[in-house]
Amino acid sequence: MNLQKKIIRITTVPISLKYLLRGQMHFMKENGFDVLMISADGKEINEVMANEDCPHIIVPMTRKITPFKDLVCLWKLIKIFITEKPDIVHTHTPKAGLLGMMAAKICNVKIRIHTVAGLPLMVETGFKFRLLKFIEKLTYASANHVWPNSFSLLDYIKAQRLTNEKKLKVISKGSSNGIDLNRFSIKNFNEEIISEIKKSIGYNANNIYILSIGRLVKDKGIVELVETFKGLQYTSKNIKLILVGKFEMELDPLPKNILDEIKNNPNIIHIDWTAHVEYYISLATLFVFPSHREGFPNVLLQSGALGTPIICSSIAGNVDIVENNTTGLLFNVGDTLQIKNRITFALNNPEIMKDMALRLKENIFCFYNRETIWNAILQEYKTLIH
Repeated sequence: MNLQKKIIRITTVPISLKYLLRGQMHFMKENGFDVLMISADGKEINEVMANEDCPHIIVPMTRKITPFKDLVCLWKLIKIFITEKPDIVHTHTPKAGLLGMMAAKICNVKIRIHTVAGLPLMVETGFKFRLLKFIEKLTYASANHVWPNSFSLLDYIKAQRLTNEKKLKVISKGSSNGIDLNRFSIKNFNEEIISEIKKSIGYNANNIYILSIGRLVKDKGIVELVETFKGLQYTSKNIKLILVGKFEMELDPLPKNILDEIKNNPNIIHIDWTAHVEYYISLATLFVFPSHREGFPNVLLQSGALGTPIICSSIAGNVDIVENNTTGLLFNVGDTLQIKNRITFALNNPEIMKDMALRLKENIFCFYNRETIWNAILQEYKTLIH
């Protein structure tokens, strides 16, 4: 293979390069590719360039529907592709996918790959559903390879007839980037960080800690989780809820009563994001993930790798990782009674939950090590180039 084959990786915002694809661009560079990253501006860019040892170009994409700005970004991408002449353009996240694939097709880039890691349309109805479906179809029509990052997401795309099935492929067993098993291993933890985190949350070994990680928005199921927790407090006085993630007031904000509950309930601990999610996971009694839509959620891999018992919604992505009553517990989306019942069962049956967590941990170590996923993607790149 020509060592100067060029890949352009595009995400809408740089935080996706930092967290969702961490290490992947550097790996491809180490394996002979010339890699260029593109995203909107953000405080993460310098750190991403240092970590990946790859250049970055800013294109001011937005996560909202902004037609005029989108046309400007489309033109900027076209100019970049004309200059850079990439062999592969590989996009990730919805807006980057739409603009990146359209620009790549206009510029006749031969290999145009879009990774699907969740679909916003899955939780919409009416006009917005039809609009988002049209956008996805346009993205996939511009791509010549569409990679859903889970088999359940693949099934949904087929059921909605979003593209020609010949374009579709799940890489390995799923996941966009796998998991760093060295990071998510208690034996590699820093004792000083553990002590600092315990102090910051007032940790008490006699308490029950329910943890959830992700954006604090409605479609992550935060409303149901907070409402359920309010009820659990009446029967379990030593129960705590830890929410790790940022509030998003522009996209899908939480209602005021839930915001107030998070702010004012002394048993709810809010962490405004952290670089040390693994430490919080290791301290949790249960990891509860009530999301309404996912692609292939990394937080389930992370919790599973650390052996923390999982209770999650029965949705695409989640069900690829957690099998009900075998590697964790599932509940129907939005069903607060089921969430409460699953948590109550888990707290009353810790040994059963421990056994399920162990089985999940074994699966993750077998199939989702990030080097396994990176090598699978690398082989796809090489095959497509040849």
